[in-house]
Amino acid sequence: MDLKIGLLQLVPEDTLDKQLNKGIEACRRAKEMGADVALFPEMWSDGYALPQNEAALRALAIPADSAFVKAFQALAKELDMAIGITLLECHEPKPRNSVIFFDRKGDEILHYSKVHTCAFDLEKVLEPGEDFYVADLDFGRGVVKIGSMICFDREFPESARILMLKGAEVILHPNACPMEINRLAALRSRAYENMVAVATCNYAEGQPDCNGHSAVFDGVPWKRDEPGVRDMCVLEAPGEEGVYVATIDLDALRFHRDHDVMGDKYRHPEKYDILTR
Repeated sequence: MDLKIGLLQLVPEDTLDKQLNKGIEACRRAKEMGADVALFPEMWSDGYALPQNEAALRALAIPADSAFVKAFQALAKELDMAIGITLLECHEPKPRNSVIFFDRKGDEILHYSKVHTCAFDLEKVLEPGEDFYVADLDFGRGVVKIGSMICFDREFPESARILMLKGAEVILHPNACPMEINRLAALRSRAYENMVAVATCNYAEGQPDCNGHSAVFDGVPWKRDEPGVRDMCVLEAPGEEGVYVATIDLDALRFHRDHDVMGDKYRHPEKYDILTR
């Protein structure tokens, strides 16, 4: 059983309406390419614009039940395809960097706000999220457990570890930064050590401080019926704008999770007290 993930590696426009229209067009393209789920780059609603002035920031933030978000909810149902739409979300006391997933029936199944905000930089004006969540995604041919983390969350092994412990099989990761060898290696490591697939969607070249290279790691470093090891990277996009679709072999991933030794198999949490102090 396969899961096809559409990565919408785009360059943002300069208004919410243009973002909506471009996003809808990209989702339709992903569906034409066979995607079961389409994922946007980080904070698509405003193209990762983060004014440091409070009034300007709040003017860009939109509610989770805004017409913009509801349009993608309706589109998910129309296309019979799950959509992960990202936004600068209205929240008190500060806005949040969020992603909302709608399944192929248009039902909201997961709403996550970035826990590890880049508080050393522009994101100091944002409120961090509170937890990591996992949801069942019915994609028509089966059900897969998904979770999400956003950009800088990647740099903290605890993010993916918590998602794995909660049952995630696939982690969907909106992004907005240069995806170079070290950041890609971090995602590869999160996939390897947790026996999960990880898909990241970045902005394309043309967006400041971004370079495309959206990628998918399928979480299977070797197969019992094949000699040697294999490259878990089943897709690394070029820098150019486009919709890129990768296939995750869920049967192979589940076999690996059942029969290999990483993930939760041989942990000793009773010895990890320092991690919570």
